[in-house]
Amino acid sequence: MEPILKWAGGKRQLLSELKTFISVEHCKTTRYFEPFIGGGSLCFNLELPNIVINDLNPEIVNVYQQIYNNPLQLIRELKKHQQQHCIEYYYKIREWDRKPNYHKLSLVKRAARIIYLNRTCYNGLYRVNSLGQFNVPIGRYVNPDIVMEHRILELHSYFHNNNVVFRNMDFADAVADATMGDFIYFDPPYDYDVSGFTSYFSEGFSHNDTKRLKDVADALVDKGCIVLISNNATQYVLSLFDDDRYTIKNISANRSINSIGSNRRNAAEVLIYGRL
Repeated sequence: MEPILKWAGGKRQLLSELKTFISVEHCKTTRYFEPFIGGGSLCFNLELPNIVINDLNPEIVNVYQQIYNNPLQLIRELKKHQQQHCIEYYYKIREWDRKPNYHKLSLVKRAARIIYLNRTCYNGLYRVNSLGQFNVPIGRYVNPDIVMEHRILELHSYFHNNNVVFRNMDFADAVADATMGDFIYFDPPYDYDVSGFTSYFSEGFSHNDTKRLKDVADALVDKGCIVLISNNATQYVLSLFDDDRYTIKNISANRSINSIGSNRRNAAEVLIYGRL
């Protein structure tokens, strides 16, 4: 299946690399956890029968819950956005979360807003300011695909025909009930040696959070789970995971978050694989 949300740092171009670490037949008999679901490229490509998808960002989780619960209403709302889309309309919808009554909007309208902004904003970024307000400028698209009716109905059908659990909590809590044999894919906000894209949610993701992720991964591996982690190949990450539990594979990915074309380049990333 194709993802609904575009995602800066998404994994569509790395699917073949990621899947070399995954036994689909094994995962069909256990549970697959993705604690930082984002666009869910890997998860939805695998189409496994027992999955736990989580994100700390409630707006992202709500998108998937509305695809599960209210796909036709969601499609109707997206068609309204499609019909009215223009520069002025984009910034009007972006302003919704600055309004005091934003949280009184229906969950379907909020999900449609996130999808609309995601499909029309610059580079598919999800970035918020310190107040948690979406602040990405409009992208330069001639005919953005906003409604995606087929994709939404396909994902809705997948959710209903399989055992899917939605969670909105810290990554450590999201995997607390993982047991021996379960597969956990961590795709956290990446570490940077210099300033980088770290504002996926208002609190950011610090070195302390990355260290906490390492501690969680250690505990999972020690109890017989299988862990796969994506991150940048920074000195901090490489030294942190210099541990007998893990195998580190260097990979290269074409990243285009930078608005200046000449500054876009292949990024040195790592896949970190852990199991007993």
